[in-house]
Amino acid sequence: MKKGLLKKIMGIALVGVMAFSLVACGSSERTGSKEDKNMLQTIKDKGELVVGLSADYAPYEFHAMIDGKDTVVGFDVDLAKEIAKDLGVKLTIKEMEFNSLLGALPAGQVDMIISGMNPDPERAKRVDFSDIYYTAQHAVLANSQNADKFKTVDDLKDKKVGAQLGSTQADITNEVIKAKDPKFLADVNSLILELKGGKIDALVTEKPVAEMAVKSSDNLKLTNITFNDESGGNAVAVKKNEPELVAEVNKTIKKLKDSGKLDEYIVSATELSSKQIKK
Repeated sequence: MKKGLLKKIMGIALVGVMAFSLVACGSSERTGSKEDKNMLQTIKDKGELVVGLSADYAPYEFHAMIDGKDTVVGFDVDLAKEIAKDLGVKLTIKEMEFNSLLGALPAGQVDMIISGMNPDPERAKRVDFSDIYYTAQHAVLANSQNADKFKTVDDLKDKKVGAQLGSTQADITNEVIKAKDPKFLADVNSLILELKGGKIDALVTEKPVAEMAVKSSDNLKLTNITFNDESGGNAVAVKKNEPELVAEVNKTIKKLKDSGKLDEYIVSATELSSKQIKK
């Protein structure tokens, strides 16, 4: 083959390769555009909002018999329903242990977390948070015969103090109380049973949760020890760098606060949880 002809053929081949590359590149960009959609659009496109929570935390989220059916309810659930409604999608609740929620969000197992979660700096490294929708105090729960003995944080240091694994209360137990013998479990109901059975001396939890436990058991009592919520309250968690979704969630939170609906949800959930069968 002559050099001139060879160069011509090679030139044609090169143009073909370049053209193919451009087509492939364009195809890749179109495919990428689907993958690069923000979470707000992804949720709307699939028509479903998957919310992760740990349903062991009345009145935030808990199980109740509604019309003969075991149902996850609570004011976090009411908030989730309202967010889904405003987004125009159906709501799917996905239960998991509290300490698993933060890992489930970036892994794509859930679209957001609404589970009485405090937006502390450590969590904010992994997820983004909405505006605060509720602010609560943390309280110390004890058996009735022992509650009056716990007057200050120092009274708890040498005791077996329980808290939910991965929670703000666990941080309080470790860093504020500095309990020498802490016990952390994934489920708050299990911790309440441990307290009733004398396996732990006190339980640190959010005050509404502690108040519900007292209402459902004559053997439990709130101590006078409380902790202010330095992290600012509870917020909805979403994946990092999803400002459009955060903005929509904030719109719903503002609407519910301004209308007084959020307060109604809290009262309703508190009343419902207090009606549950005493254990």
